[in-house]
Amino acid sequence: MSTPNPTQPSKRVVQQGTLFESPEDAAVSQGAAEVPSAGTPRVKRANRQQMECLPYALEELLPQEHEARVVWEYVEGLDLTLLYAEIRAVERHAGRTAIDPKILLALWLYATLRGVGSARELERLCAQHLAYRWICGGVSVNYHTLSDFRTDHGDFLDKLLTESVATLMHEGLVDMERVAQDGMRVRASAGAASFRRRETLEACLAEAEEQLRKLRAELEADPQATTKRQKAARERAARERSERVKQALEKLPEIEARKKAGEKDKARASTTEADATVMKMGDGGYRPAYNVQFATDTATQIITGVDAVTSGGDQGQLAPMVDQHEQRYEQVPAAMLVDGGFAKKEDIDQVTEGGTKVYAPVQKSKDPQRDAHTPRPDDSPAVAEWRVRMGTAEAKEIYKERAATAECVNAIARNRGLQQFRVRGLLKVRAIALLYALVHNLMRAVALRAAAVAAVA
Repeated sequence: MSTPNPTQPSKRVVQQGTLFESPEDAAVSQGAAEVPSAGTPRVKRANRQQMECLPYALEELLPQEHEARVVWEYVEGLDLTLLYAEIRAVERHAGRTAIDPKILLALWLYATLRGVGSARELERLCAQHLAYRWICGGVSVNYHTLSDFRTDHGDFLDKLLTESVATLMHEGLVDMERVAQDGMRVRASAGAASFRRRETLEACLAEAEEQLRKLRAELEADPQATTKRQKAARERAARERSERVKQALEKLPEIEARKKAGEKDKARASTTEADATVMKMGDGGYRPAYNVQFATDTATQIITGVDAVTSGGDQGQLAPMVDQHEQRYEQVPAAMLVDGGFAKKEDIDQVTEGGTKVYAPVQKSKDPQRDAHTPRPDDSPAVAEWRVRMGTAEAKEIYKERAATAECVNAIARNRGLQQFRVRGLLKVRAIALLYALVHNLMRAVALRAAAVAAVA
């Protein structure tokens, strides 16, 4: 038996099944009793100056189930012939290449879905946010193009709403058996201080036209007084102010017509946003606003009708919405569910004649001895039928569907940013309302189709 040689280094016993020695074994082998506790900690620090070359594609970075893909798939299935027809740049001819309308439409649909209503904010997101960059696909966009596209195609968006709902009706997902309508007051892009009475507006118009006349005379007398850009900016500002005041004066007769006989001289119009009207808001305050009307299928929560009006009340909006359904889908809802603010006798007569039943609460009688659901001598047959109908338990049960649909849709729109319009003018406001309706219907259609597939399976 051989004895160990003290002059030779001792052999370490490595645990069977391990390839490398552990840090503890290394410390023991080096004669270290314990890990030092003093000294500067050794850490990996951030180095943001290091250049990197990372090969990747946008397609690989966005998850397959992302909402941006849902929006893009929807846009790719649309017929955008009308939008392509407006593009002046064509093959083999001069002109700057236009941005694909698919990109612009998809950007605004996804931005509306995410509660983004500013064109400048959307431009920033297109450069920094993955989902918006994926939609752009390397195409750069600016806020001016985005802003113009959103408000210049209101008729196309209206047609798109009709076609999308008609498709769901063809698939058997929407029947418009019962439709709930409700109004939502949305703050306008104007301040309360911009509203002026007729005398003040006329004085403002005279001042603006005089300023414009002096500016043109000055420029004609001394063309070198300012640069071309300054000249154009000053003249444009003066001209636009004069036009806004004229629009406010043109709007005054409509506002005066809604006033009582002794209050017509108190009518005021805005020099900033002539179409806006001061309305009583949900918090009890009065601010410039628009009244956005949504009509919703109670069975599916699909928005079937959209409108934006300048009247602060809902009375008189029932019949126009029913007419809108007939124009869109060549049929009227079997029943309309509205709150008491819509209950106008003339509207009830008109929609009942067209084949639509009205479900709206009956106003309480001032006489406590009179039953509100008993027909009155001056009631038409349609109004009398409505009074009696709303006194039944069946009608009261049906009317419960209104709050669960119309008010729910309004709340969803609020959560998606429909708090204040960033555009001016009734036509532009209506285009924004249509965008919200299209986005809402898109997400509801996805859910309805998925439920239909699951039911079959």
